[in-house]
Amino acid sequence: MAVLSVSTPLSTVSSVEHRNTGIHPNMPSDLSFWIVSVPLPDGDPNSVVEDVRKATGGTVPVGGWEIPELKAGTLSSLITLSDSLPKTDAQFTQTVSKLLDTLRSLVSEDKTRLAQHARVNDRATEAYVLPDPTGSGGWRWDKGRWGDGGKVGDVVTALTEEMTTIETSQKQKTQTYNLAKGALTSLQRKRTGNLSQRSLVDVVKKEDIVENSEFLETLLVAVPKTLVKDWESKYERLTSMVVPRSSHQVAVDDEFALMSVTLFRKVRDDFIHKARENKFIVRDFKWDDAGLDNQKKELAQLEKEEKELWTELLRLSRINFSEAFQLLAHLKTVRLFVESVLRYGLPAEYAGVIVKPDPKTAVKTIKQLAARYNYLGSGKSKDTKAAANDDVVGEWANVMEQEYYDFVLFEIPKVEF
Repeated sequence: MAVLSVSTPLSTVSSVEHRNTGIHPNMPSDLSFWIVSVPLPDGDPNSVVEDVRKATGGTVPVGGWEIPELKAGTLSSLITLSDSLPKTDAQFTQTVSKLLDTLRSLVSEDKTRLAQHARVNDRATEAYVLPDPTGSGGWRWDKGRWGDGGKVGDVVTALTEEMTTIETSQKQKTQTYNLAKGALTSLQRKRTGNLSQRSLVDVVKKEDIVENSEFLETLLVAVPKTLVKDWESKYERLTSMVVPRSSHQVAVDDEFALMSVTLFRKVRDDFIHKARENKFIVRDFKWDDAGLDNQKKELAQLEKEEKELWTELLRLSRINFSEAFQLLAHLKTVRLFVESVLRYGLPAEYAGVIVKPDPKTAVKTIKQLAARYNYLGSGKSKDTKAAANDDVVGEWANVMEQEYYDFVLFEIPKVEF
């Protein structure tokens, strides 16, 4: 089963608890990739990657994560973004999760086929975000689409608009497919249910009924198999004007026997009422010479339409999953940028690193990172409070004084099969 972790920002923790344990009580999920941001000491992002690799003992995959040089705007606007981005993040993550569920449903839970379709730019999601063992590949900010020096708020707006377009197209195509699938399922059910429910056009023969009579009519009655003898003893007396000895068995299945009975049209409604009281089910049926052929043609047409729409939905879902995952990765990076500016200040000289934690050693890994970057805590708290006193008042000051990890960390969903 594929795993799509729900990404949430790290919440606050008291400085005392932070110092005592070196780890946040609500540690990041070991079912996600971790993207980390720390100040860039010497202008070389690769040195930070190596630093993280050494800090974790080289036991987990590590790679660079490019953070663009966006225009930060005012401190107040960044705090507002910091407050609103978690909701946007959750929406993006939910969209990616729904797309993965759609792909899983379309391939009938086949893990091999799902792995072929749940890809990003025709690569596995891990290959999209993480470099290979040689150091090549991995994730890069898409400058062609999102630029490298735009306003951070404008980038968020553009990402959100793109995701909304994906959600709209996916919803429309899914609804169209579900309608076709529902119609096909309904017709198939009519052909495969028991004799009290299924279509009778391929069960009843022309000689089973009386046709073209001004006064007489043949009814078809589904009788529970346990009540067949009851039917045979009662049907002639349920109402007047029932033709004696006119009932015979047309078909039988595991639950019901389909019986015919001929009576005068004028007592039809009364007979149906009496039959219902005795748990005999009168089926609504009218002979049509072309009925069986029409049903076969309708079934073939619905099967063709459902298959075509299934193919279209699979293709669109594959494209949309790829696009949505990229949008999510870019939104995570914007969050990394925003929180880095709020945490470390300007100029925006930070390096990003992605870590793939091993579930067996995730606690050890986060402790190793916390120990390596605990030096950021002493300067961070003082500088942040000073900035709050100088530039922010009221509720913003309380936000800025909260204690976090000494480094910025967010999660990227990990998709596994």
